[in-house]
Amino acid sequence: MLPLPPVTQALMLICSAVFCAQLLLPVGLMERFLALWPLASGLFLPWQVISYGFLHGDFTHLFFNMLGLYMFGGELERLWGTRRYLQVLAASVLAAAVAQLVVTLLLGSRGYTVGASGALFGLLLAYGMLFPNRVIMPLIPPIPMKARTFVMVFGALELLLGLFGPTGVAHFAHLGGMAGAWLMISYWRGRLPFGSGRRR
Repeated sequence: MLPLPPVTQALMLICSAVFCAQLLLPVGLMERFLALWPLASGLFLPWQVISYGFLHGDFTHLFFNMLGLYMFGGELERLWGTRRYLQVLAASVLAAAVAQLVVTLLLGSRGYTVGASGALFGLLLAYGMLFPNRVIMPLIPPIPMKARTFVMVFGALELLLGLFGPTGVAHFAHLGGMAGAWLMISYWRGRLPFGSGRRR
């Protein structure tokens, strides 16, 4: 097993440290200032479009996001290097935040959003684009499948659950994270909607 590259390792450590701080500090203190609050809540602050990604709701939430970061992030960082890896992460986190802000505004929701899931779904999409035929074994369901199939299945599930499933999970933020990664990679490749001529 290859050692984790520096950004992926740092993100896993930071998210874990922030989660410990959430447990130790008064309940709701960090969420008040760092979680992503809806625009209409009166609690929205500009930096929340980034900071929400470092907070998590519970240990299970943290564990699965860090597992996904470990599975997909390390290899993408080694392939792209630090700069491009950070660009995709930033695009995914920001696009997920924008999607969630739009959805909460339309639905009139006042609840906050936390978690690195938007970034993780962006990395998942990128992994499927770069290694479409690589076979992976997800924990749920434990069925081997090609990365391309895995991305399509989870993207479709997120859309269906966002439209028809119970509330409480930011499904459209996950889709927003995937869209952010797709836009960044399309920008690098000079594909629509960014025109042509840019090197890969």
